[in-house]
Amino acid sequence: MKLYRYTSTRFAVVLFFLLAVWAAIFYYSMLDEIYDSLDDGLENQKLLVITQANKDSTVLHRSEFGEGYYKIQDLTPQEAETYRDTYVDTLMYVIYEEDYEPYRMLKSAFGRRGAFYEIQVITSMVEEDDLLANLFFSLIFLYLGLMVSIVILNHYLLKKTWLPFYQILDWLQTFRLDKPVPIKKFDTKIEEFSLLNESVKKLIERNTAVYDDQKQFIENASHELQTPLGISLNKLELLVENFEHDPENLAIIASVMNNLLRMTQLNKSLLLLSKINNKQFSESPEVDFNTLVAQVIEDFYEQAKFKNISVSFRETGRCLIRMHPELARILITNIIKNSILHNHSGGNVEIMVGEKIISVANSGNPEPLDGRKIFERFQKGKSSTLNTGLGLSIVKAISELYGFTVSYRYHDKHIISINF
Repeated sequence: MKLYRYTSTRFAVVLFFLLAVWAAIFYYSMLDEIYDSLDDGLENQKLLVITQANKDSTVLHRSEFGEGYYKIQDLTPQEAETYRDTYVDTLMYVIYEEDYEPYRMLKSAFGRRGAFYEIQVITSMVEEDDLLANLFFSLIFLYLGLMVSIVILNHYLLKKTWLPFYQILDWLQTFRLDKPVPIKKFDTKIEEFSLLNESVKKLIERNTAVYDDQKQFIENASHELQTPLGISLNKLELLVENFEHDPENLAIIASVMNNLLRMTQLNKSLLLLSKINNKQFSESPEVDFNTLVAQVIEDFYEQAKFKNISVSFRETGRCLIRMHPELARILITNIIKNSILHNHSGGNVEIMVGEKIISVANSGNPEPLDGRKIFERFQKGKSSTLNTGLGLSIVKAISELYGFTVSYRYHDKHIISINF
């Protein structure tokens, strides 16, 4: 859910209850005012009747409402002493309407010439009842109208208010360190968004500078480290070829050469991993993996023949994937090389290429490996001292770069699969 929608939803929920409380308070306030007005009218009518009774004693003999709006009954002194004015709602039968209608009644007591009387004064609530009903429905419509209007207006206002934030977010989603595009200054009067814009701009500039420095370092290291290693290996080879040494010295020189060779391979692998992690491979033409796998198998033909390993190749579909050609070759090379390197003499390698999958199975050791560790760096077997332990780490890094899934399983054979 987008931020402005989430905010609008929470605002609508709070507003729903606030307006409901406000409507209820308003309704009961109006109800109280209406009852106050009716009660004041009843009090005034009572005083008028009492005043009239002081002038005309016949008023005291009205014991039924009949055509009037009051009635009077006798009270004992004891009853009059504890009597209190009360206002009640009641129903009375109306001949004209042929039905019971709501009335408001005042019950009170008064004394005249030593005698005490109860007086009941009534007034019709038909108009007030209709007024309350109309008020109730009007409040509901007003409440719903206000609710919908405020929510809609708030939604569009919030959407416009948060527009700079989403513009910055959209820009960040498409930003690439290898192809930096300067962030533009978004027009906004909101201080926080302006600050966010400036902060993101400075952060991107710093990260771009660090990325450029790291990229430059990798390029320099690739050249500066490989050159002296290569020179050292060449000089040692010349030393072995041109001079005679005793077997012990030759063994020492061979050990140094092996370590230098391993260092050279390790340096290349680490630099390659750094390039992959920094996404320095941007070109993505379509690669034909059927052809590529056949070429890599041909490259390892002599090595497989030397170890007496049979290699079979099966195609179940055409695998065309868009990715960097060099990384595609490294991906396949490392998997096939790993299957031959960690295999036994007389073993076999089975390679299958499908439309969206490549799997390589090798006989190897008859024990399953730890699938969680074989793709970690410097996890290597005992097949070769020159193995850097980075081959499958590079496979994992390339797969993660392009969103492929690389997995290992053991089923009589060691199987590494790549799902595109």
